[in-house]
Amino acid sequence: MNVNELNCVATQVRRDVLRMINGAGSGHPGGSLSCTDYIVSLYFSEMNVNPEKFTMKGENEDVFYLSNGHVCPALYSVLARRGYYPVSELATLRKFGSRLQGHPSISHGLPGIRMASGSLGQGLSVAIGHALAKKLDGDKSIVYTLHGDGELQEGQIWEAAMFAAANKVDNLISAVDYNHQQIDGRVEQVVSLGDLKAKWESFGWIVFECNGNNISEILVALKKAKSMLFNGKPIMILLHTTMGFGVDFMLDDCKWHGTAPNDEQLSAALKQLPETLGDY
Repeated sequence: MNVNELNCVATQVRRDVLRMINGAGSGHPGGSLSCTDYIVSLYFSEMNVNPEKFTMKGENEDVFYLSNGHVCPALYSVLARRGYYPVSELATLRKFGSRLQGHPSISHGLPGIRMASGSLGQGLSVAIGHALAKKLDGDKSIVYTLHGDGELQEGQIWEAAMFAAANKVDNLISAVDYNHQQIDGRVEQVVSLGDLKAKWESFGWIVFECNGNNISEILVALKKAKSMLFNGKPIMILLHTTMGFGVDFMLDDCKWHGTAPNDEQLSAALKQLPETLGDY
């Protein structure tokens, strides 16, 4: 897909996210909207995947781990739009017995989901394990992860970061949705992350930065990242994003970390996001 086509997918995914969360009456729209462009770029442009033949092992294909699992509505929409399961299933978000739980779950066998990620801080460790398994198998595919910036306040992230560098896990591309907002307010006011680029570099990672709400910039960053794989170091992309991107009244407001839009708010939001692929 070209950039215009990817932007159309991203717009539809944002519509899906808002409609899903409104229908469920609960969920996390802010971060889902801020990370949409990155997940769309991965699944519709950069990753080698086989939706029709999904396996947990992901042999000879790229795999993705969503560590900040509360933004799963964006991933659920992307997976459905990419062909992992029917788009109509998006209407079941957070419903009793649904495969689309409020945080990703493996208990219901949802294609595209390889780990439960309700508890923050664990995704990088799991992804490193998968990346090392691929290296042992001689599998040259790539492991991708996505994390929230507030999630980086979890100590396990930094243990994993040290381990990945020490063990030369160089088939791994991680990313941070750096929107500066978490449930209690701005990240800098809760627990400041300091100079995040310098921090990851000091842990032995190669670091790239880009506008995470600009698909053209995301694709450039991913191209650079791929060119540096298999050189002895893991890679981190810092995605500078805005919480609630695409909806003017949600922008950069921690209120929308975990608040579902009501019907009136949904209507106002959808007017800003034209239907591009057809609503479910």
